[in-house]
Amino acid sequence: MRMTSSLFFFAVLLASAVSAQPQFAETRPNILWIIVDDMSAHFSCYGETSITTPHVDGLAERGTKFARAFVTAPVCSTCRSAFITGMYQTSIGAHHHRSGRGEVKVNLPEGVVPVPALFQQAGYHTSIGGWPGSGKRGKTDYNFEWDEAMYDSTDWANRKDGQPFFHQVHTPGGKLRGSSPEGNEKISARVEEKLGSRMSVERVTLPPYYPRDPVILRDWAAYLDSVRETDRVVGEVLERLAKEGLIENTVVLFMTDHGISHARGKQFLYDEGIHVPLVIAGPGVEAGKVREDLVEHIDIGALSLGLAGIEIPGVMQGRDVLAADYKPREAVFAARDRCDETVDHVRAVRTQRYKYVRNFLPQRPHLQPCAYKDAKEIYVALRAAHAGGRLDEVQSLLFAPERAPEELYDLEVDPHEIHNLASEPAFAEKLAELRGRLDVWMEETGDLGRDPEPADLYDSDMAVYLDTIKKKAPDRAAIIQANIDLHKKWSSEGK
Repeated sequence: MRMTSSLFFFAVLLASAVSAQPQFAETRPNILWIIVDDMSAHFSCYGETSITTPHVDGLAERGTKFARAFVTAPVCSTCRSAFITGMYQTSIGAHHHRSGRGEVKVNLPEGVVPVPALFQQAGYHTSIGGWPGSGKRGKTDYNFEWDEAMYDSTDWANRKDGQPFFHQVHTPGGKLRGSSPEGNEKISARVEEKLGSRMSVERVTLPPYYPRDPVILRDWAAYLDSVRETDRVVGEVLERLAKEGLIENTVVLFMTDHGISHARGKQFLYDEGIHVPLVIAGPGVEAGKVREDLVEHIDIGALSLGLAGIEIPGVMQGRDVLAADYKPREAVFAARDRCDETVDHVRAVRTQRYKYVRNFLPQRPHLQPCAYKDAKEIYVALRAAHAGGRLDEVQSLLFAPERAPEELYDLEVDPHEIHNLASEPAFAEKLAELRGRLDVWMEETGDLGRDPEPADLYDSDMAVYLDTIKKKAPDRAAIIQANIDLHKKWSSEGK
């Protein structure tokens, strides 16, 4: 259990003292989040044509679909730390993946209270579960100290009569395909058993930066089967709400924590890593609407509080995008920092048309050594294809020994972010504009990643990481240690 600072308890006491609203009010809507691991917007309502996802599509039909929703961090713990607080992870010190696990802890800044605690203070029953009916607690994975008492249980069934609930369903999503042929077969066999068919390799369409290698094609097919299985589970959740007579008074929010786990997806700031589905349906949400404006996943806390009639804290950076007076954003922002043992520092700003990426460590390769990723079958296949000269010019970008300090993409003509325009004179003005936007955002939000991660925090987390892996896979622990040594060497050399 990860314990919170005294701030959380002070906030609870203060809210209890000043709250004048009744303990329960049946007119207040229930709020239910469905959060999925490692999955991009590969649903038929978002344009995926090789599979059908009727339950997510149906949710979009009776609610609002956000076509341009983006996470502020493309890896689970940093993303989850951000959306559960409604704050940029870089503003609260939660920007390094799986940080604070060791002796050196990360505490939330004064005034920042997790969203479930705010619901709890307002009289809601708060719960977090995994697969429907499993009875297991859902994924938390926060990078800061918190009190597990902010969740009352693992199921909304445990609430008191008439009490509204705030519940989260967390599903493994893209992780269902695993990292090996056995993992791929397991999810596809499950889908075939439950839905009557599996995704065929022949129907897979890959982005142009991945080769049509048999291993990668099979992996992508299994990934799409995991999308189908996720959609099936969404149907189970909706069916339970309907059977219990809750569907009409429950706002259902569907989202993923970041994009597909792949060489340009998870952990990276290209759209494959940060563009996610976001669908909301229920009381107070316009039906049959498609929103094309830019929104961030940290907005889900603010909009949920707004739908429940709970005051949104002034410190919260997320916005109630469903509010009548909401003014659409001109840009969204994202950040990538250390992931496991792999040190990196990247920031991005995205407008409707352009993406600007700044690589603060450009002398390091795109595919830096990382034990978690390098063990995956798809990475082994990519490296073999590169070594064998089987990659074209675009696919070879994955293996560039260094990165450009700045990247600029015109997403209207280059949606796959392949042609870097940063050095082209015709785009100098746009480059300067977005460079300035990013500088302002980092300054105004107090980006704590501007300085390197303190050595004691890195070493503290790596000690826990290595100790955990040594018990399961000693050979992999040796690889992690070698990567740690390499990253420290690069840092000492100014790379």
